[in-house]
Amino acid sequence: MGIYEELVERGLIAQVTNEEEIRTMINEGKATFYIGFDPTADSLHVGHFMALCLMKRLQMAGNRPIALLGGGTGMVGDPSGRTDMRQMMTTETINHNIECFKKQMSRFIEFGEGKAMMVNNADWLTNLNYIEFLREVGPHFSVNNMLRAECYKQRMEKGLSFLEFNYMIMQSYDFLELYERYGCNMQFGGDDQWSNMLGGTELIRRKLGKDAHAMTITLLLNSEGKKMGKTQSGAVWLDPNKTSPYEFYQYWRNVADADVLKCIRMLTFLPLEEIDAMDAWEGSQLNRAKEILAYELTKLVHGEEEAKKADEAAKALFAGGGKSENVPATEYEREVLAAGKDILSLLVETKLSASRSEARRLVQQGGVSVNDVKVTAIDRIFTLEDLDGDGTLLIKKGKKGYHQIRVK
Repeated sequence: MGIYEELVERGLIAQVTNEEEIRTMINEGKATFYIGFDPTADSLHVGHFMALCLMKRLQMAGNRPIALLGGGTGMVGDPSGRTDMRQMMTTETINHNIECFKKQMSRFIEFGEGKAMMVNNADWLTNLNYIEFLREVGPHFSVNNMLRAECYKQRMEKGLSFLEFNYMIMQSYDFLELYERYGCNMQFGGDDQWSNMLGGTELIRRKLGKDAHAMTITLLLNSEGKKMGKTQSGAVWLDPNKTSPYEFYQYWRNVADADVLKCIRMLTFLPLEEIDAMDAWEGSQLNRAKEILAYELTKLVHGEEEAKKADEAAKALFAGGGKSENVPATEYEREVLAAGKDILSLLVETKLSASRSEARRLVQQGGVSVNDVKVTAIDRIFTLEDLDGDGTLLIKKGKKGYHQIRVK
């Protein structure tokens, strides 16, 4: 089985522009491909992680990845899948986020001479002459076709700014630049990016002739990843300071029964034969499958040692609500706890809740306990006297969300 067939078998490929040629190029390791990452935050998240796994698979098969950092497109903002306009970022914020991305990507992709490349589209987009750009690229785009694109449909009802309307043209121009500068002959992206990607492929052919070999592939992966990358408390980040290894582990440990095998197939590097054998698993076996998924992905992102710690902590808590040093913890000064902390503040400050209103609902619905005692009042205050024999408070949210409170 070639790498292309494996991607299909894992459920990663949604649609392609020329399957036979793409299959040959990928299987023979002749693809120089790119995936774009707009620096909208100071950490990559689960949705990006899925794309990085794909890049890693293709690099292992001899293909050359280009990680395109959107220093230029990030100043405009992708309207795909959004009902509102993205908040405008300063150049300083964008550059800071890019530096954070670079460090995290290097854990997955091997960069260097003759290996993967990391490129910033600000290198060409920010220096464009507006009139020259319009004359060079504008004639190759039909406004009628652009307005029919899926990436704009949601925004047309509430209003699409002219700034965002340019995003498709900028993304298409990226592919042309990468093709001419680095011989990039293929682009990957989520199925919500299909219109933008087709624009790039068509631009290359119009500018350079029909024989220009520019290929487009969309993934089932990315659009699902964007949904999966969100929880009720916010995004699931790859930065351990934003989402701890334990929380990352727990996120995957708690996926729905219907999704666990699909996630194992798409995201882990376990052999397909081993995954196929899991297809018949049910009941308690699915819990084992979730543990495998959580362990494998935590190992990929945070390393094997952190994966083992997260696995141990999860099992210790599940076995009887016992404490574990590997469970996320927040330390307070003794004077702070002596004065008292209300339950809503504790939930928000430990990031078990995204806001006080969400925390209030959790308590009112009976979803919060402290040291195995359910909290029923939203104004409940905890002090030093509430610490258990180990000098801690163990807050439990729902069935599987844990956080420890300790005194410094």
